[in-house]
Amino acid sequence: MSLNQEPIDVARSPFSEAMEMFRKNHAAVAGLVILILIVLGGIFGPFIYQGDPFEMVWAPFSPPGEEGYLLGTDYLGRDLVSMILHGARVSIAIGVSAAFLTVFIGITVGALAGYYKGWVEEILMRVTEFFQVLPTLLFSMVIVALFGASLPMITLAIGLVSWPAVARITRSEFLRIRELEYVMAARASGVRNWKLIFKVILPNALPPIIVQAALMVGSAILFEAGLSFLGLTDPNVVSWGQIIGSNRQYILDASYTVTIPGVAIFITVLAISLVGDGLNDALNPKLRQR
Repeated sequence: MSLNQEPIDVARSPFSEAMEMFRKNHAAVAGLVILILIVLGGIFGPFIYQGDPFEMVWAPFSPPGEEGYLLGTDYLGRDLVSMILHGARVSIAIGVSAAFLTVFIGITVGALAGYYKGWVEEILMRVTEFFQVLPTLLFSMVIVALFGASLPMITLAIGLVSWPAVARITRSEFLRIRELEYVMAARASGVRNWKLIFKVILPNALPPIIVQAALMVGSAILFEAGLSFLGLTDPNVVSWGQIIGSNRQYILDASYTVTIPGVAIFITVLAISLVGDGLNDALNPKLRQR
């Protein structure tokens, strides 16, 4: 071998290329760091800053910094720092759970419609269009009002009104991939339909679904905040939306009681959006080839 021979480039896996592209996206990395800090704060914050978020610790509407309370107190005199830390855990849990339910329903409907086509696709797409044209906030309000404002019911309501977008993305990916040569070869070799759907087509259709799932977490957090603002929330559980909803009557007298949890929601949703945009760029093969 000649000493002057140039080294041969080793082909990298698509995952390695995606991770490298994600790392180069400074906004996405910053969003991921912020999101990790928020999650860690929600998990460990209540253990570090101990206190009952429902306990009345001082006079109502004490401004931030007064008597050692960093963010002040709400209309009942409860410590806003404790409420924000406890609320982070609940809001993020609702966002992740609702996004998981949304993706599960959307993938199931979209995969079946895109793979089988024909009358199966026709029925499932008509159902999808029915849910898509419904006013989402009004529909979720009806569900919560009828069956109770518990956290599982709020999560279920958000999932039931948010899945059509995931279903359409999944269907379009299945329609594209099912006609590729390796899928047709697997079908000709006698591979069963369920294996083709879940082990052959779905793994290759996941990138846009993952991006949509990440964005759904932020949408679910906003959705829960909207329901809480209207009073449709569990009063026995602290979430960022519940803090805003319980203090909404005093927004002109003590705006910080609404602004602070609102800023927490804004920063979290912004971080999730930045991560989602970074995943979209990293998982899109056309953008990786630029």
